[in-house]
Formats: sequence, C-alpha cells, structure tokens
Amino acid sequence: MDKPYLRELSNPNLENPTFIQGLPGFGNVGRIAAHLLIKYCKAKPFAELYSPSFPDYVAVNSKGTCHLPRYDFYSATLEGTNYVIMSGETQPSFDDVLAHYEVCGEIVDYVQKLGCRFVITVGGVPLTEEKAQVYIAATSPRLATEFMEKGGAAIYSRGRIVGETGLTLALAKERGLEGICVLGATAGFESDKGAGMLAFKFLMKALGKEIKEGLPETQ
Repeated sequence: MDKPYLRELSNPNLENPTFIQGLPGFGNVGRIAAHLLIKYCKAKPFAELYSPSFPDYVAVNSKGTCHLPRYDFYSATLEGTNYVIMSGETQPSFDDVLAHYEVCGEIVDYVQKLGCRFVITVGGVPLTEEKAQVYIAATSPRLATEFMEKGGAAIYSRGRIVGETGLTLALAKERGLEGICVLGATAGFESDKGAGMLAFKFLMKALGKEIKEGLPETQ
C-alpha cells in the first residue's frame, strides 16, 4: 500500500445524503459524537478507507480479531433524510501535513461520488470554559449564523481548527460543497464524554432532529 485506498462492502442507494465526519482528536469529541449518531440512526457500514499514513499498529476486537487502522463509512436514513457517517480509530500524525491532505482529499472525492453536497465535521477544541459550550464554523457567514441560531452555539473565531476536522471541510469548500464544523470545548486529549454528548445533541438539534430521550450510551 503506497497511498490511501477505499474498500466498498456494499452500494447503498442514498439520494442527496449529508456527510458527517467524527474522528479522534481533542477530547475524542468527534469520535464520541459520530458513534452516538451511528447508534441512534442504526447506521450500517458500507465502505472502509485505509492509508499507509495511519499508525503502525493493528486494532484488535473483543473476539481477538485484528485489522489495520481504518476509517469506516456508514449509511443511515432518519425521518426521510439520508446520511453518510464516517468515523475511525486514528488520524495521521499531526506533523505529516501531506498525509492529511491525501486522506482528506480521498474522503471528499468519495463523498462527492456518493452525491453528498453538504459536509459536517465534528471535533473538539482545547478551551477552558466555565460552562459546557459548542462552537460553530462554516463555509460561509450565512451558514455559520444559521446553524448558530438553530442549535444555540457560539461562532468559533479563535484562529485554527487543526487536523482533519478542519481540513476536510476546507477541501470540501474548495470543491464547491457547503458545510459546517461543530466543535465541543474540552480540556485536552483525555476522552471527554460530556463534550462528545453535547456536540451530538447540538448536531441533532441543528439538523432538525432534536432528541430529549432515548439517547445511546457514550463509549
């Protein structure tokens, strides 16, 4: 393997799906929120993305079976809206800029092929807040304001969104797609289930799918 590659397990028939990405990072917020969404929607896996830029270990499940680090794509339909949800166990090294561009480029290529025109990335941002807070950034001022008002978030205006949480959205914008980035404030790298849950609940509310009960458990 000398470059990222996709393995398709099935071919879901999804009309105009919204793409949602949640990966490990600050507070593990993105991955927690994505897995809550996967559980809530009863999403089904249909594709896998591998890359030689992922770390040199294998993941082992509860049955003792190992596999290479990867990103998993899931399909779901909730109240008539189609979703493609992507999560994974890792990211390339923060120092490997080229790897991030290659992997994010592969992601955007694939979701465009699937017909996605709107992209949502979810992650954490290392901020010390007096209260739990969700921030929003977007591909346009209009979208930033719209989703801020829908979900009760604050506009993120503090400089940078590092890793694939920011880069996937930025590359999607360069391809003519629209989208938003949902950021849960967290203290750092230690897994923050509270911030992940808050980001998930904001995401559902912003999509018009507000839920008050029946929440899946965090991981």
